[in-house]
Amino acid sequence: MRAWFTGLTCALVVLTGAVQAAPGEAIQTQGKAPKIAYLSLIIDDLGQNPERDTRALNLPGPVTLAIMPDTPHASEFARQAHKSGKTVMLHMPMDPATGPYAWHPELPLPELESRLNAALLKVPYAAGINNHMGSRMTAEPVAMAWLVGELQRRHLFLVDSRTSAKTVAAAEAQKIGLASVSRDVFLDDERTTEAITGQLQTAIKLAHKQGSAVMIGHPYPVTLDVLEHELPKLKSEGIEWIEIRHMVTERGNQAMVGHGKNGVYR
Repeated sequence: MRAWFTGLTCALVVLTGAVQAAPGEAIQTQGKAPKIAYLSLIIDDLGQNPERDTRALNLPGPVTLAIMPDTPHASEFARQAHKSGKTVMLHMPMDPATGPYAWHPELPLPELESRLNAALLKVPYAAGINNHMGSRMTAEPVAMAWLVGELQRRHLFLVDSRTSAKTVAAAEAQKIGLASVSRDVFLDDERTTEAITGQLQTAIKLAHKQGSAVMIGHPYPVTLDVLEHELPKLKSEGIEWIEIRHMVTERGNQAMVGHGKNGVYR
């Protein structure tokens, strides 16, 4: 089993283009917390507002920037983010999202492919994708199986935003060994300083408990206020903030307890 996991980890490093090893090894022991707790942060819904986009870009550390294709500044901001050394993702609209790029269950696969191609052209330098909304679409096994195969062909990774408990996106990715991770904590479903700070602390505690946590937030002014104030404190709280591609490698495509059982997505 250990040899299989090591081989998968090496494959993920190649697939995601990360030429260096993960920053360290989180070791889980019975009754003890992991030695290292990792955290990754994705900011969704970018490309709409240059001022908020710039604040997200300037957050300290390896923040991942997920850009919507149907926004007025998508391409320009993707180029700016890439030039600044940030990881860019396509934030792909999926049903119940609407618009010219959105995926819907009733659409045939050739139309889904056409919309994905167009969206990727709007967001240059995308290293992977995550779903915008998608509570209906990510529950479609045929479409998700096609998507993960296409992402593997293009050497792109997947982040399952897990907007629905019925999602099969990460499970389909796991079946074919596509580099992927799943979101653990949404920071700002409730847009207050207290709630967002509380969700950040939830992510930190979860990272200490299971070794890692993936957070998703949005460029709301209050979210950015909290992150600008709190992110510099992560190291003092025993957290190593890592790039999303390192998180893919760190997790080795294994489901966390909240996503499945015995490492397998349900």
